[in-house]
Amino acid sequence: MNRVFLLPLSFVVAFFAIYLTLANFPFFLSVEPGYSIGSVSRWCERISGGYFREPVNALSNLGFIITGLFMFWILSKEPRAKLIKFKGPNLIALLYASAAVFLGPGSLLMHGTHTAWGQWADWLSMIIYISIPWLINIFTCNDWKESSFIKTYLSLITIFALLSWFFGYDLGINFNLWALSIGWWIITEVLMNFWSNYMRLFSGFIAIAVMSLFGTFPNEIISDFSSYWWVILFWLPAVLMKTEPVIKRTYNPWFFLGCGFYFIAFIIWLQGYPGTRFCNPDSLIQPHGIWHVLSSFATLSFFFYFRTERSLRNY
Repeated sequence: MNRVFLLPLSFVVAFFAIYLTLANFPFFLSVEPGYSIGSVSRWCERISGGYFREPVNALSNLGFIITGLFMFWILSKEPRAKLIKFKGPNLIALLYASAAVFLGPGSLLMHGTHTAWGQWADWLSMIIYISIPWLINIFTCNDWKESSFIKTYLSLITIFALLSWFFGYDLGINFNLWALSIGWWIITEVLMNFWSNYMRLFSGFIAIAVMSLFGTFPNEIISDFSSYWWVILFWLPAVLMKTEPVIKRTYNPWFFLGCGFYFIAFIIWLQGYPGTRFCNPDSLIQPHGIWHVLSSFATLSFFFYFRTERSLRNY
């Protein structure tokens, strides 16, 4: 066991030690405005007066931590590969695993503390993760350096972290970077496999079709364009991906499995509200908790998917 695995493991142990210590002090925990101890949270679970305001919804985030640590364990057992980003302790692979682990503490802070800063940490952890796949595709297509990727990524996350702290997750301008990033990821995957100038022109509509799968249809976008103005940015990958990529990945089974886990998780997530059919505030089985676990399986599946990458220059 080496430091590639021990460092993130130590981070997780330290996080829980600090959390449980601070939870003994009244300033650390809160209750969201409009709720009280014993009432039902907006995510269906009854609010507790203990260390975790929503115990199941908070601790189900162990799924992200465990799967993320598993990624580190795999990477720690391999030598670094020059041409494959996700084989061995390469920077991008370690960054992905770190983002997968941090999804756990980020979401736990929201469900555990019921504070505004906990909600900020939750949203930030989601952006930290979802920004990686589409950036990988854009940088891979252009054969840009790994160091440039890291600088661009850290700059993006830092800017978003600061702006979202002061202006909210939509930056005060109805900007949904989470939904935009999902669209960018799908667009860049399509362009990685079916690159052409015609596909570049068409690519933005692919993301709009994906939005329809998750319940937001084109007529809603048009009728409420002030809330969805950012769909114009769906064409940004087409501007940046000017040349045909020189890598190949295998989509079956890991990419499709990851999409399947996430889509099923999303359907279950919709049931995690008060008043829905499967909402039982006192149950140990919470829809939102299942969403966390299945989403962690998705992050692990996508990790294995990125490990199938091969350079076309080798053929």
